[in-house]
Amino acid sequence: SSRFLSSLLRFHNEQAWSPEMVKQIREECRVTPSFVSEAEEKALLGEVETRLQKLPYEESHWDEAIHLYREREQRVWTAENEAVLARVRECSFPKDTSHLTYVHILDLHADGHIKPHIDSTRYCGDVITGISLLSSCVMRLRHEKRKEELIVDLHLPRRSLYRLGGIGRYEFTHEVLGEMESKFDGEKIERGRRISIICRDLPKQQAKFFAKMQPIPQE
Repeated sequence: SSRFLSSLLRFHNEQAWSPEMVKQIREECRVTPSFVSEAEEKALLGEVETRLQKLPYEESHWDEAIHLYREREQRVWTAENEAVLARVRECSFPKDTSHLTYVHILDLHADGHIKPHIDSTRYCGDVITGISLLSSCVMRLRHEKRKEELIVDLHLPRRSLYRLGGIGRYEFTHEVLGEMESKFDGEKIERGRRISIICRDLPKQQAKFFAKMQPIPQE
């Protein structure tokens, strides 16, 4: 078996990867299985489903990155779900991070997929992290300049947490494979409707601005 194969990360074309790049991807792009319990998944779904169900599935995203999806942003959560989101932030971000106050909820239809893209630095900072609810999937990272050469697949089981940071955030596109392509290390990963709850940090420029706005401590 591949020397780079771990249970949830699979590096393609491994001879093309430098040890340093493998190390960086392993450190910055992580999957934590069973991050939420079945009860926590149910509570999160209970809070987001009602509002999502009123929205139609969209054919394509404004930047054409997503096919068959619906999405919304949410700022206020129940105490139970807020505790889960606090755990997500604690596991994924450095201690003094400035967080976006709105959490992104993305509902991907069973026949939908997310095309390769790099999230704009205008809207979020150094880390993208999210919980996969309802369905497992395969997230594929491709090096922006060496698309066919440097590819790594992340198996995101249902109720897992994924985290993208470092070169995985800025130098690699990420995508969620559609049902037909949904394979990990040659094995079929069944893809159904998937809801992801995504936390992000503030873009660097905004974080700097807000840091300057902090009140000066009184002597």
